[in-house]
Amino acid sequence: MVPLAQEGSERRQKVISRVQITIRGAVQGVGFRPFVYRLATDLGLKGWVLNSPQGVFIEAEAEKEALDGFILRLEKEKPRPAYIRSLEFSYLDPVRYGDFEIRESRGGGETVTLVLPDIAACGECLAEVFNPADRRHLYPFTNCTNCGPRFSVIESLPYDRPGTSMKKFPMCPACMKEYENPSDRRFHAQPNACPECGPQLELWSADGAAIASRHAALRQAAAAIRDGGIVAVKGLGGFHLMADAGNEAAIALLRTRKHRSEKPFALMLPDLQAVKRHCEVSPMEERLLLSPESPIVLLRRRHRAEAQSRPVPDSAAPGNPFLGIMLPYTPLHHILMKELGIPVVATSGNLADEPICIDEKEALNRLAGIADLFLVHDRPIVRHVDDSIVRVILGRELVLRRARGYAPLPLRMKRSSPSVLAVGAHLKNTVALTAADNIFVSQHIGDLETRESSVAFHGVISSFRRLYGADPVQIAVDMHPDYLSTRFAKSQGLPLHEVQHHFAHVVSCMMENELSGTVLGVSWDGTGYGPDGTVWGGEFLLANETSYSRFACLRRFPLPGGARAVMEPRRAAIGLLHEALGDAAFAHASLAPLASFAGEELALLQRMLARRLHTPMTSSAGRLFDAISSIAGLRQVNNFEGQAAMELEFAAIQSGAGPYPFTVAEGKAGEDGIPFVADWEALLRSILEDLGAGTPTGVIADRFHTTLAEIIVGVARLAGEPRVVLTGGCFQNKILTERAVQRLEAEGFRPYWHQRIPPNDGGIAPGQAAVAAHSLHEGD
Repeated sequence: MVPLAQEGSERRQKVISRVQITIRGAVQGVGFRPFVYRLATDLGLKGWVLNSPQGVFIEAEAEKEALDGFILRLEKEKPRPAYIRSLEFSYLDPVRYGDFEIRESRGGGETVTLVLPDIAACGECLAEVFNPADRRHLYPFTNCTNCGPRFSVIESLPYDRPGTSMKKFPMCPACMKEYENPSDRRFHAQPNACPECGPQLELWSADGAAIASRHAALRQAAAAIRDGGIVAVKGLGGFHLMADAGNEAAIALLRTRKHRSEKPFALMLPDLQAVKRHCEVSPMEERLLLSPESPIVLLRRRHRAEAQSRPVPDSAAPGNPFLGIMLPYTPLHHILMKELGIPVVATSGNLADEPICIDEKEALNRLAGIADLFLVHDRPIVRHVDDSIVRVILGRELVLRRARGYAPLPLRMKRSSPSVLAVGAHLKNTVALTAADNIFVSQHIGDLETRESSVAFHGVISSFRRLYGADPVQIAVDMHPDYLSTRFAKSQGLPLHEVQHHFAHVVSCMMENELSGTVLGVSWDGTGYGPDGTVWGGEFLLANETSYSRFACLRRFPLPGGARAVMEPRRAAIGLLHEALGDAAFAHASLAPLASFAGEELALLQRMLARRLHTPMTSSAGRLFDAISSIAGLRQVNNFEGQAAMELEFAAIQSGAGPYPFTVAEGKAGEDGIPFVADWEALLRSILEDLGAGTPTGVIADRFHTTLAEIIVGVARLAGEPRVVLTGGCFQNKILTERAVQRLEAEGFRPYWHQRIPPNDGGIAPGQAAVAAHSLHEGD
């Protein structure tokens, strides 16, 4: 065995990066390319800009700080006639351009029509909404060519009004004049409407009786929220449940009714100034809040003394130093928030594990007993689209839930492929479909645990096939035989391509970072089906686009009770302790996980472990996080997925204490021929010593994260592959991701991590699709 733990870390060196930017909107024929050229040359960037039928493409190289400034200034300083509907950017490896140039426009392009995401209301529409002299004053469905609903209202292509849910609203003469005028910003704006001809609001009681209509409905809904009520609000892609975020009683009532005891609620605040009173906001986080995508952004909350106003109580996000914050993004939300002037909870209108409600009649049934009132409208929502969730890690956007504002924009492949349908994972499900050289990735569907989720899953697949006219020749699936998605695929009568769960994670990250050839994929999550019949989750894979080999994994340990251990970290802890200490583990009766069980339960667990009854073995990094959280006394039973691991992340302090010891040993026969195994036993014994010595929990959590980063570096040294891909749900953890990236860079490796595709199971489908598409080219 070779000890590999190292203390300290080198300072991260500045390096040249390349950013690839795609801008869609009114950005052609308005002097946009010369503007980009001047800005890039002023900043000393190298690269190019060009027009294509799909938008303006930019590639630029410089130090990352200069590229960040370039992106922020593109939006703030764009030519006055220009309007940006979406701005996607990803950081990639540099190619060393010599200068910056305007390249010739690219003709031709995709044979597949792009469906644009739903995007936030533009400034011009909002100015009309709040102008008392304008005919759209306080009209909540105001939009134009540059903003408004897209994906949530499209029924079929081409994108014309008869193929949208607006077909039931004939335009009045004034709206038709705008629609037919090439010089008007509502020229061919398919959802165009006004108070005379468009959708209208109504306020309903809990039994569906209409109480008020139009603006009076909105004002009464706002009054109910101020008075402590819960109002279901039909928005762009579904319903929100809204309550006063400063009212402890209202939050407690919503938690009770929604059966959501501790999981954080998303908040909507009236404006950016209000956000800054409650949270710390970096320039990149501010950009995300104000972007056309307008996602929920995870922001570090200020201490109560710094909040400068009525603070949001801890019960909105119990024990969490971050708040999920979004700004109003439709005229309806802007008007409502201006009427309220306070932060509100704006959580998805559903019960746990169900998709968001999109129909008012359905909402009356599914949200019965939760909402006191329903603020509804008569514009049908064609498909559910949740709010996206994003956090900033290492100065870059990391999408955790990909939905409104992002879906269904595609990833690009280097060559066209026969159509492949990928049906994703069981949790945080999305699906993907290849068409030509695109991988179209669906909106977040959710956990496939309920009848409603199954219906939504089938509906999204049918919708995607219809929108893109695709006729798949193959279906890519997870290897787990009992996933609902796998069972669906087997019923379709098409050839199946099974893709191992963690391999799909790796290829998903490779695709969005435009990597080809072999990489070392560090794929860490909670659960994935292994071909050896064990539960994988702490994997080091040598992988390319079509195949992989398992180079190393975390040492396995038993999970007494199997799936129950996912929601009971104390079971993972007892399995970990027993693997290292044997029956002597049960002598540590004062340890938090053992103390949480009654004597008879402990005796049963001991027998299960001794006889290996219902105790599957796992290499899961997610369960290792759970076990250490439990042993440290933070969390014994989860109230929502990932809670114990999150609390371990939040507990960590910058102690400077260095990593715990660990080893990476050559695999044994018992590890099924895996070349190397990263052994956590020395780490565990050291934590037990720290606990006995009274070391603060924050220091233990800090050292644990540092040790995991050192394990990654240690295995990377043995693998000898310079490119290291970090993927899987564990890399939603800001501390783990930042430390791993910094240590890898300090050791001369090139780390890659996710940006606009989630690292969690929401990113499985595009990885599955890419593996299957590449394999088709190779005749597999």
